[in-house]
Amino acid sequence: MIVVMQHGATRENAERVAQLIREMGLKDHIIEGTHRFVIAAIGDDRFLDKGAIENVEGVERIVPILAPYKVASKEVQAEPSLVPLGGRRGGVVGGPKVAVIAGPCSVESREQILEVASAVSEAGAVALRGGAFKPRTSPYQFQGLGEKGLEYLAEARERTGLAIVTEVMSIEQVDVVARYADVFQIGTRNMHNFNLLCACGEAGKPVLLKRGWSATLEEFLLAAEYIIHAGNKQVILCERGIRTFETYVRNTLALGVIPAIKRESHLPIVVDPSQGTGHAYMVPAMCRAAIAAGADGLIIEVHPDPQHALTDGAQSITPQVLHQTIAEVEKIAAAVGRSL
Repeated sequence: MIVVMQHGATRENAERVAQLIREMGLKDHIIEGTHRFVIAAIGDDRFLDKGAIENVEGVERIVPILAPYKVASKEVQAEPSLVPLGGRRGGVVGGPKVAVIAGPCSVESREQILEVASAVSEAGAVALRGGAFKPRTSPYQFQGLGEKGLEYLAEARERTGLAIVTEVMSIEQVDVVARYADVFQIGTRNMHNFNLLCACGEAGKPVLLKRGWSATLEEFLLAAEYIIHAGNKQVILCERGIRTFETYVRNTLALGVIPAIKRESHLPIVVDPSQGTGHAYMVPAMCRAAIAAGADGLIIEVHPDPQHALTDGAQSITPQVLHQTIAEVEKIAAAVGRSL
């Protein structure tokens, strides 16, 4: 359930409600909106003493939450969430500006990541993506450079001011990735890794959560709920395609999830057209389509020499194509009342 405070109720009033909720054995979550406070009571609230809460000064009403995802739901927070990315660029996901995150699938060398960072910075991106730890289907494929790759990413941030988005694959990696990265990425294989979701929630950094390749919208939002419930409401959802029977694409990019998420949740959503299609030639068109559908940002794979990339070269665009794509996306964003 949620407790809606009156217009003009103070932070002290809201804290008193939160204290009562904790005393009744539930977890509280205070949301400060533009005009009022809302407090979510998370847990089994069947035996909650609603009368005691209603008597607190400043309480307007108590509303049950019907969605299984409580704090990710628009029933709790009607206003869209804004998630700062960090870095000197001041990028934010959500709101009127579309955020572009770009970079290689994996960090291959110092020279490669610095070259890409410079290129995506010049193109207008606000964050650099790059995997230091790579989950691969085969144990014989390139697994990433590990902490050395994180060091190269941190150097790229110092040079360009771009925020760093990189994947964390296990609980054991959370601390080391937190020392270097601005945003944790949780990949599609780990969307159901609930221990990792909680660990990233407790770490306090923004989390970019990729949809599992067979996950429903409800499962997607419940995974985000784990992160928020652990204490971190800075969650960015990412649609990266789902597995279907089609063979002309690596995955089927389900852009219909964007308006559905916007209806159900206050969390921002970005789209990964690289993983979503598996083909570089499709990426610019799907970038345009994603922004037209209401996406808050894009996360794009960019490589200076895709033919020799160690991972996912077939779906990586060149820096030149990135420049052109961003120019096209800027026009689409303007047409739907947004900007880059």
